[in-house]
Amino acid sequence: MTADGLTDLTLAAAARLVERREVSSVELTQACLDRVEAGEPRLNAFITVLGDRALESARTAEAEITAGNYRGPLHGIPVAVKDLFDVAGVVTTAGSKILADNVAPADSGPAERLNAAGAVILGKLNLHEFAYGATGVNPHFGAARNPWDTSRITGGSSSGSGASVAGRECFAALGTDTGGSIRIPASLCGITGLKPTFGRVTRRGVIPLSWSLDHVGPMARSAEDCALVLQALAGRDPLDASSADEPVPDYAAAMAGGVKGLRIGVPGEFFFDNVDPDVENAVRVAIEALRGLGASVRDVSLPHVSEAPAALTAVMLPEALAYHQRRLVERPDDYGEDIRYRLELGATFTAVHYVQGQRFREMIVAAWRDEVFDRVDLLAMPTTLGTAVDIETGDLSATFKLIRNTNPLNLLGVPAISVPCGFTEGGLPIGLQLVGRWWGEATVLRAAHTYQQSTDWHTRRPPV
Repeated sequence: MTADGLTDLTLAAAARLVERREVSSVELTQACLDRVEAGEPRLNAFITVLGDRALESARTAEAEITAGNYRGPLHGIPVAVKDLFDVAGVVTTAGSKILADNVAPADSGPAERLNAAGAVILGKLNLHEFAYGATGVNPHFGAARNPWDTSRITGGSSSGSGASVAGRECFAALGTDTGGSIRIPASLCGITGLKPTFGRVTRRGVIPLSWSLDHVGPMARSAEDCALVLQALAGRDPLDASSADEPVPDYAAAMAGGVKGLRIGVPGEFFFDNVDPDVENAVRVAIEALRGLGASVRDVSLPHVSEAPAALTAVMLPEALAYHQRRLVERPDDYGEDIRYRLELGATFTAVHYVQGQRFREMIVAAWRDEVFDRVDLLAMPTTLGTAVDIETGDLSATFKLIRNTNPLNLLGVPAISVPCGFTEGGLPIGLQLVGRWWGEATVLRAAHTYQQSTDWHTRRPPV
């Protein structure tokens, strides 16, 4: 198989070849590193490439597998992580010059679990500075570029994660999601991205944006791939008080059930307001496809959803400022202009605003538990209102169109996935967002996988 043939495989397909020893981890890793070398001048997805270290990990994985010590589907598979995740001995920049010398003394919890699963970490990925933005335009490291059109944004803040997976530079990547930062680049780059339930995945050793809103999750080429990565990540971390002690199902096994009998709700308000016509059309066609596969589709009303963005803002901005306050005083000019503005805006929120935001959060969670998820199993809507805009026009108005449909779900803490469901006439990807009840990642993944089994949007290859 050619190097391009190897990097075009899904993670699941590559894992089957590695398990059967038809392809080695070293071959996969070298093929990905070759793609990185060829693609990076255009995509700018990586901040740090760990070439020698990755090849050494691949050789170790190959020796273990040859000796009969196969650990599972991630063993020997090249992946990458957003540069918020500590990897021992490697600089964690968070996409900012402020942390240019921030060498991690130990692995983050997610990196630790990737290593335990035998994955090969290729490097650290570009992002919107400190994960505080939705476009992926970074003044310090440059903008990550969309493989479907390199003049356009990837979406953020997990911008390099989206570009690297779509650009076939790695088989999966880790992102973080505070207001949509996994799902937005997944939608704009034509890949699959899952935000699990809040607390499902450890955040130890991951630089925070907002402690009570941050989620860690996988980005890959299919729901099946995301399930395999989530399996390695999920579960209680005794060193992270925010991680939950909830049972972890077999995600891969749970995907086999199809969608027959699943109740899918389609919101009648908010999530379809002001959506671009081509996006709405593609999403509604996708919803009808799920109906055709056996799901029961019905209109639903979502209590308090229009108030959720304001409440999220009242929580996120003060929490972000709390983390950055000292550096903002000592080194204000070292922040990008947009990040400094957002941090300074956080100072305009009072303790009363913050408490009211958290109290509203409790109210909307209770309302959705009682009035939404007792009537439906999933919700379906567009991931973003539009598609990728030019890098030069990635301003606040573009940001609003990107985050509007994603950030209420961070306030709620429910699992949500973005899957490709079509393209605009200009060839830009469109994302369908599926949302489940708390701890219901298995159902979300099952519906996404079933949809992908009957469509080929997620198999399309970008021109770059």
